[in-house]
Amino acid sequence: MARGFSKAIIVGNITRDPELRSTPSGAQVCSFSVAVNRNYKDSSGSQQESVSFIDCSAWGRAAEIIAQYAKKGSGILVSGRLEQRSWEDKEGQKRSRVEIVVEDFNFVGGGAGEGGGSSRGGNKASSQDVAPEDISDEPIDLSEIPF
Repeated sequence: MARGFSKAIIVGNITRDPELRSTPSGAQVCSFSVAVNRNYKDSSGSQQESVSFIDCSAWGRAAEIIAQYAKKGSGILVSGRLEQRSWEDKEGQKRSRVEIVVEDFNFVGGGAGEGGGSSRGGNKASSQDVAPEDISDEPIDLSEIPF
């Protein structure tokens, strides 16, 4: 029998402020939704745009970081596994939802207080690291690139 594999990677903007909660055992979980835009041309050649809203949940330290630094409108790249949850609502209706359980994320964009962060604590270059006058207008000699 084939072994299953589930991986999703999305980039978009957070649609509402992330909600941080604790489970009865004390684990932190953060729920948020990401809007993913797609542009395409329809059969008549007109430019169209569609939006998908993807629910996400992060656990542990990732949950704390997202809840602390992200807000509605923040850009985020999320990768993780797809998971389906099922439950019965108050009226007895069966409900289900597919969401991304966050395994890794990066803040993207770059307004004040947002963007550039990583769940892995990656190094980021600031705009002060390279001055515009340090960049020459001469063409790049591709033979000097070591790979």
